[in-house]
Amino acid sequence: MPYTINLVEDNEDLNSILKKYLENEGYLVEGFLDGQSAQHKLLSTPDLWILDIMLPDTNGYTLFKEIKNVHPHIPIIFISAKNQEIDRVVGLELGCDDYISKPFLPRELVIKTNKLIELTYGAKHTYHKIIKINNYIINRENHTISNDDVSLSLSSKEFELLLFFIDNSNQIFTREQILNRLWDKNYFGSDRVVDDTIRRLRKKAPNLPIETVYGYGYRLVK
Repeated sequence: MPYTINLVEDNEDLNSILKKYLENEGYLVEGFLDGQSAQHKLLSTPDLWILDIMLPDTNGYTLFKEIKNVHPHIPIIFISAKNQEIDRVVGLELGCDDYISKPFLPRELVIKTNKLIELTYGAKHTYHKIIKINNYIINRENHTISNDDVSLSLSSKEFELLLFFIDNSNQIFTREQILNRLWDKNYFGSDRVVDDTIRRLRKKAPNLPIETVYGYGYRLVK
């Protein structure tokens, strides 16, 4: 299963960019724009928290202490404002596992995340290039799927949705959760686009074990 990250960053654009970069690396990311919404998830057990120190309703130090009181062994990376050396010192004194100061390239955070995940949990989760499900062969790298040596034609969004289900197999996702993960934040159409994409995927590959969980959402059983 992918490693999970809770990302707390109040700048909506930066939050969205960092979330996308981390998800492209293979992580499962939940983003928060303020401390209060993150506090509601204190009992969850992600593999990593990434905390902006400056938040509109609290600060990263307070949130850090609250997380450590519940889950002392979950690693935490602090994000600090530009040129705030004191933030780095206080963060390290509190016991944060790593630190990055603005401005930074999103790839820098990905590299720090990979290193911390590997240090904490061992080798970073890697995905198999070739995946076999029932009679289908899916090539993650080439974006192809075949059935008994016959290539199937999937749109880029259908293939992206298939990989999302594979990487999060047996987990149930609502229509809204899938929409938030796979569609651009500027998409303003109906959330029924998720149902339509799943319907097309099922029609093209009817033996894929994608289940409808009535009243909640969808999952791929593996």
